[in-house]
Amino acid sequence: MADDILIIGAGQAAAQAVQSLRAEGFDGAIRIFGDEPYAPYQRPPLSKKFLSGEIGFDRVELKAQDFYAGAGVETHWGTRVTEIDRREKRILTGDGRSFDYGKLLIATGSRVRELNVPGFDLDGVHYLRNIDDVKSIQAHFKPGAKMVVVGGGYIGLEVAAVAVKRGLDVTVLETADRVMARVVDPIVSRFYERVHREEGVKIETGVTVASFEGEDKVTSVASGEGRRFPCDFVVVGIGIIPNTELAAEAGLTVENGIAVDEHCRTSDPDICAAGDCTSHPNGVYGHRLRLESVHNAIEQGKTAAATLTGKEKPYNQVPWFWSDQYDLKLQIVGLSAGYTEAVVRGDPETGRSFAVFYLKDGVLVAVDAINRAPEFMMSKMLTANQARLDPARIRDEGVGVKELAG
Repeated sequence: MADDILIIGAGQAAAQAVQSLRAEGFDGAIRIFGDEPYAPYQRPPLSKKFLSGEIGFDRVELKAQDFYAGAGVETHWGTRVTEIDRREKRILTGDGRSFDYGKLLIATGSRVRELNVPGFDLDGVHYLRNIDDVKSIQAHFKPGAKMVVVGGGYIGLEVAAVAVKRGLDVTVLETADRVMARVVDPIVSRFYERVHREEGVKIETGVTVASFEGEDKVTSVASGEGRRFPCDFVVVGIGIIPNTELAAEAGLTVENGIAVDEHCRTSDPDICAAGDCTSHPNGVYGHRLRLESVHNAIEQGKTAAATLTGKEKPYNQVPWFWSDQYDLKLQIVGLSAGYTEAVVRGDPETGRSFAVFYLKDGVLVAVDAINRAPEFMMSKMLTANQARLDPARIRDEGVGVKELAG
């Protein structure tokens, strides 16, 4: 119908959009479509407490199924949308059905980047992106089992931290010369390598994976450098790819993600997009960004809902991210790319609590805070205001966090 809103995707952005649409007073029909047979759930805990078994699905589910029924939302879980017909304002699903829309929200998220080397299809080679992935990995969690993690980013290190605590023999292989090289300064990389080794994880940097070896099941990982790493199973975590194909096939503009404006509107005025699958203009950094974060998904979900109901609220925020490993909470504010100076507050060499402030020509662009909640909270405002900070004051812990901009 002319006022129906359809949502393609069932992740964090989609769930937020449903809540915000009703909060904005939209009382028309809402239909939501998701590939998986589950209501929208949180992904970050999958590689942390959900993987460890500390929490169950009820703790990662964003809203119980009865919420959607109570909100008058028609749910289509386990339903893949295969086509967007913009001319007819209709979507088609894999089971042959079609649904008309007045407005459409694309929140298709992202998928894992696969490692297509010989042996990629052997049993025991896993990725971690959804509930079923976790269940497959957990089946291998037996004390003494040898696990090789390919990729030393957030996901790989979080999985390694959980597994070693469960008594597994864990080796992490990273192509770069340090872990988390894409997102943090070498200071932070060295800190995490030290902690993981102290916890019993073997970290191998500068290693390229050439193949997975085994008959029917993986038994070792062979490197391009001629080394071999025996294993009982493998978890690959080498990044994600935005799901933009549906939008591209419909003729929407795609630029490192579905291109949206500050109101989450695509190149079609009747279609919005939100979450991992989008790229948006960011006024703080002065260029387009594609972000892979819960914060971005939630805020874009809110922005898209406002736009779809004719109440435009521009989205222009400093991004933030987090990672939990052992007793460490890493909280990142902003994007450090292009920084000219990294200033440390605290002791990363022996302690487990410090922060790194990234300055670009004296202006704060990002902060990595490890077990430093005050620095994290204050840096959100300082980064948004593009504060100019004195490195000496940052280093001096006698200067309070709230006084750093003084």
